[in-house]
Formats: sequence, structure tokens, C-alpha cells
Amino acid sequence: MIDLCLSLFLWDVPAPTIAQICRQRWKIELFFKWLNQNLSVKHFFGNSINAVKSQIRIAVCVCLMTLIAQKTLKLELSLQLFPHLVKVKMFEKIPIREMVHYALSAEPDRASDSQMKLI
Repeated sequence: MIDLCLSLFLWDVPAPTIAQICRQRWKIELFFKWLNQNLSVKHFFGNSINAVKSQIRIAVCVCLMTLIAQKTLKLELSLQLFPHLVKVKMFEKIPIREMVHYALSAEPDRASDSQMKLI
């Protein structure tokens, strides 16, 4: 069994080539970590290359649209909150600025929350 595992290694490949392969793999790992954290892509809906590429492109487009809206309208929203608001209010005819203002004003003030009084 050990001989089989050792025969799978590429012993004739030079060390700089293996180091380059590891660097490229690390870049891919970092990209998927960023994708998971910032674009909320937890799993892929398809197994084909086209399905994965399409889902990544859509997620990047949503991120770019969010950044453009934030910069243009000078909004102070996170990358996760703005797409959520758009998804919830998608079919309402309301300007984006009003949608954001309403959502931020509707959030309860966490500093004034206190335990319910018994008397």
C-alpha cells in the first residue's frame, strides 16, 4: 500500500515547479474563501463548469452592483445587508435611498434594549 502511495508522487518534477503549483492552488483557495465570506456563495447549484462559472459571475455582479450603489448614493451598508434589502423589496416601486433609510430606521436601537420590567 505504501509503495502505491509513493508511486503517485511526481518525483521527477523540479522543486520550483511544485512550489509554483502550490502558489497557484493557494490563490484558488483564497479566492473561494473570499467568495464564501463576501458573496455568500456557500454551495454551488450545479456540477458543470458552466454552472459554477455562471454562479460566480452572478455573485460578482451582485457585489459590483452593491459597491456602485453604495458609492453613488453614499450609503453606509454592508455588502451583505444591501443585497438582502434588494431581495426583500424587489417588486416594490421605491427609490433605493428611501428603501435604505426605511430599513435603517426600522432597526431597533440595541443600546436602549433592556430587560422587561416586572412591575
